This record gives sequence, C-alpha cells and structure tokens, in this order.
Amino acid sequence: MSRVPKNRRQHLVARLLAENAVTSQSQLVELLAVEGVDATQATVSRDLEDLGAVRVRMPGVDGQLYAIAELPKDQVAPLDHLRRVLGEWVVDLGSSGNLVVVRTPPGSAHVVASALDRTSVDGVLGTVAGDDTVLVVASEDLGGSALADRIADLAGR
Repeated sequence: MSRVPKNRRQHLVARLLAENAVTSQSQLVELLAVEGVDATQATVSRDLEDLGAVRVRMPGVDGQLYAIAELPKDQVAPLDHLRRVLGEWVVDLGSSGNLVVVRTPPGSAHVVASALDRTSVDGVLGTVAGDDTVLVVASEDLGGSALADRIADLAGR
C-alpha cells in the first residue's frame, strides 16, 4: 500500500462514495486499502469534510450513507473549510480589473477553485482552474483588487 497525494486520494474517495454504499469512515478506509491506498480514519474524516460529504438516509439501507452532491452548486462548504484550503494552497495573489489570479502549487488549482465555488464569498462570480493557477472573476461592484484582498485575508496572509 502507498500514500497518494491528497488531491488524488480525495478524487478516489469521491469515486468510491459514488460506487459503493459507504456507511462508515472505517468502511471507507477499507475500500481505500483495496485500491492500494493507505489512509487513516482521521485522514478520511478530513477528506469527507473537504469534499462536502453528507450523511443521507436511503431506502433499504440500514443507517446512513455518505454522499457528495453531484452538482457543485449544491455543495456548500463552510467558511472555515475555505480558510483552511486558502491557507494551505494559496502561494500568490494578483489582480487586474475585475479579475483575481491565484497561484497554487502544481496540481492544486482545482482544490482552491472548488472551495471558492462552493463557499458563498460575496463578489465571486466564478472560477476557472488550470494546473497551478485559478482565475477568479469578481463582480463589477467589488472589483478584482478588493476581492484579492478578501481572499488574502481568508488565507491569513
């Protein structure tokens, strides 16, 4: 078994939740192990929180299942999640007009973009993520500079 990068592990967790009736974190740890991924229950717990997983009742299933809303617009992340993601992944910020450019480590831009999309941050109209860069479109009334300051504050910078 091996440890895999957080983003790959979380992608696998989302797939496992979609393909299996997962009722507990320990079951998810076991499913990851079958896939050759070594993860602790604490790691799985953080992954579920980061992914916005919720426990839902399903007919014919004892207990509750973990599920992730299929549409990003249905996934609302708490502000604390956004602060943690921004604090962990934002390397640099810049702005121009009503645009904000957020730099991340390679392969991490989608994590930041998803967190911004799933959290109700006033002034964020949407994001576009590349490999290590997120383009954030700010509302005209707020503007890119003010939004960049807001993102920097949330990141603890």
